Amino acid sequence: MTTIDVFSYNVPAESDFGYSQAIRSGELIHVSGQLSFDGSGEFLYADDFAAQLKQTYANMDRVLDHYGATRNQIVSQTLYVVNLRQNATATAEGNLAYFGNHRPASTVVGITDLTLPGQVIEISFVIDTKLPA
Repeated sequence: MTTIDVFSYNVPAESDFGYSQAIRSGELIHVSGQLSFDGSGEFLYADDFAAQLKQTYANMDRVLDHYGATRNQIVSQTLYVVNLRQNATATAEGNLAYFGNHRPASTVVGITDLTLPGQVIEISFVIDTKLPA
């Protein structure tokens, strides 16, 4: 039998948009796009790519911690980046710093806009809890 576990931060956006931060189905955890917000759901660092990327990775770690998982168990990610040409180097450097020697499947999508004014990065990912931590 497959078990389902839903994780939420209980921030207003979750009920406003009708989603969860993550849902576990069996050994896989599908994580909604993480972005730069604090524990109360307040969006941080409008138009500051480096600060948003750092906070987004911190929020990814919060999801991993909830499930007792590690970065080495992330099997794929999709990064949505506003002004990709301008932010490509910072995106690559941030990714390498976050994952170290681990290399998940990755797609980077350059886009013109994200949900919140001043939002310039969002990252969704999949965790496989069967992989070694």
